[in-house]
Amino acid sequence: MTARPGAPASVVAGYSLARLTTVRTGGPAQYFARAGAEAEVAELLRWARETELPVNVVGSGSNLLVADEGVRGLVIKLDRGLSAIEHQGTTLLCGGGARLPAVAARAAQLGLAGIEFGVNIPGTVGGAVRMNANAYGGELARVLEWVTVVTAEGPRRRPPGELGFAYRSSALEPGEVVARASFALTPGRSEDIRGTLADMRARRHAAQPSGIKTFGSTFKNPDHPAAGGRTAGMLLEGAGCAGLAVGGARFSPKHANFIENTGQATTADVVALMAEGRRRVRERFGVQLEPEVQVLGEVGLPA
Repeated sequence: MTARPGAPASVVAGYSLARLTTVRTGGPAQYFARAGAEAEVAELLRWARETELPVNVVGSGSNLLVADEGVRGLVIKLDRGLSAIEHQGTTLLCGGGARLPAVAARAAQLGLAGIEFGVNIPGTVGGAVRMNANAYGGELARVLEWVTVVTAEGPRRRPPGELGFAYRSSALEPGEVVARASFALTPGRSEDIRGTLADMRARRHAAQPSGIKTFGSTFKNPDHPAAGGRTAGMLLEGAGCAGLAVGGARFSPKHANFIENTGQATTADVVALMAEGRRRVRERFGVQLEPEVQVLGEVGLPA
């Protein structure tokens, strides 16, 4: 479906977003566009500002819930030039749409260390920067040299100190799009780095569900004293949530902090299951779990 008159040529209306999420739930975007250059992103952001439309960016959709009713405003996906990975000495220059596992694999191929943890983060560079992604002891902020952030006014290079990094979060606003990022890495033996990636992949495969429709961690690991150092997955399993289902959504029997779409799940099914898991953990352990999954549209996560 074509967009309203005056919209950039790349904008379409009523685009299904479920296909862009790993859990495969949710409705359409009011407007959707792909952008492969910083100028295209700026043009889209200016149009959205002029038409008073909210803006969101979808990456790999690996930790994302989209409202069943859809999403008002403009949703952008970075591709083409803004998903490329380039090599300059010990630096990797990556588009915001580049997938982090691909970045880790390219670094290993080039004999560059420091971003191995990215092999187990199924998201894009832009999303990883926005969420200050971390896994297996690695943290994006440690190797990030700079990012190019595009707004309606155009692109601007910013250092990590300006991004307001905190635990799995940053101070980036919805109208600020991470178009590129530079990672300063360390030379190493390609064989050793590839071995580290293989070990990390094996550990993830052993601990987490794979080959199914799911998103990343549902709840953040709590720091409440009553948790006794247990992860969200341990608490959910201890509260009897592993394998628990609502509609087509189920807490994974393999890792209770992952929710699977076993067939025709809706986002409402997922939210209802989250609420039940949270209730059981609160009643069993006195710990209030906080959702980690990101949302697009009016998704009523457990309060």
